[in-house]
Amino acid sequence: MVFTQTGASFAKGLFPFVGAAGATTLRLTLAATVLLLVFRPWRQKITAQQWRAVLLYGAVMGAMNLFFYAALQTIPLGVAVALEFTGPLAVALAGSRKPLDFGWIVLAVAGLLALLPLGQGSGDIGLAGVGLALAAGACWAGYIIFGQRAGTGGGPHVTALGVTVAAVIALPFGIGTAGPALLDPAILPIALGVALLSSAIPYALDMVALPHMPTRLFGILMSGQPALGALSGFVILHEALSPLQLAGIAAVIIASLGATLTIARDSPPPVA
Repeated sequence: MVFTQTGASFAKGLFPFVGAAGATTLRLTLAATVLLLVFRPWRQKITAQQWRAVLLYGAVMGAMNLFFYAALQTIPLGVAVALEFTGPLAVALAGSRKPLDFGWIVLAVAGLLALLPLGQGSGDIGLAGVGLALAAGACWAGYIIFGQRAGTGGGPHVTALGVTVAAVIALPFGIGTAGPALLDPAILPIALGVALLSSAIPYALDMVALPHMPTRLFGILMSGQPALGALSGFVILHEALSPLQLAGIAAVIIASLGATLTIARDSPPPVA
């Protein structure tokens, strides 16, 4: 999560040069190149069933990145990540049975409502950015589900293939908006850093973690992202948030911590 949010902050600095879609394309394409060279997935035998899972995993990853970076053009990083958390929240809700679980979810929803542009104090939050962040959240739910399926019985090479699929999906959008600017040598070092921080390292770590824990637990743990997003946005991008926005993010985080404790206590140990 630290890698992801730090990388997202630096990626936003690329927007004036290549736009959101261009930054997404650079991030995924460079990350895919690094992962392919490191893990060399062509040396692994992959079944047709695994290929289907990898294609779905890569497709939702590509869409998630495109939606999320587009949202960052109009709303602060911490708010975008908090709204995107609707995806993991939906994963948690799908398996909830106990009243206490629903209590945590209600608190998280209240926090999300505090971030919506429903009244005064919402800052520079626009409906377009909110919609894009929520779309990214829907893709994040798919990323968790399909990532677990793709990673079961696989390994880091699955991450390399998934990121490659995501890069192929993002490439037409990046070329269409940025064109030759994507090859500007002046921005490639920053883009490579963003690719490593935001994609190559965290996606590889996710693929190690996903097959060995319940999807609900993984989704709730990921809800720590808004705090790190807000902190990274404040330190790196100087994005100040209103008290209402901070309260909303705090509610999401408290809900995630509470749910993590109850779900972790009630979940059986994962099978390695």
